[in-house]
Amino acid sequence: MADIDAWVWWLIGAAALGIPLVITAMPELGMLAVGAVAGAVTAGMGGGVVLQVIVFAVVSCALIAVVRPVAARHRAQKPQLATGVEALKGKQALVVERVDGQEGGRIKLGGEIWSARALDTDATFEPGRQVDVVEIEGATAIVM
Repeated sequence: MADIDAWVWWLIGAAALGIPLVITAMPELGMLAVGAVAGAVTAGMGGGVVLQVIVFAVVSCALIAVVRPVAARHRAQKPQLATGVEALKGKQALVVERVDGQEGGRIKLGGEIWSARALDTDATFEPGRQVDVVEIEGATAIVM
């Protein structure tokens, strides 16, 4: 054990941090592993133990301080391209069968016939009128 250089221990530590990173998908462990690699590089260049620990701490903390907020911001962003029923919200549709807030009716939306009901229970839309889709509930479009 005494024959192993310090840089090897740092690489073993980096690998030991990399295994739980893969298992748990916690990016902080990856940043600590990069800090351990930086410690190994410092040890390989002849830096003392104190300098190795300082480099490890500074690199790890810097990565956590810089990368983590950027990742959190990207995770919180909504997708720029709406797909599925999300893409239908806000579209215009043509009423093909009388639509009201009680029994509903039918609309033509995106080339397909959908069941629909009015958002306002007192509203009624006659065939041939353009309506706006505000929500999709199951297979029913909510229009206004």
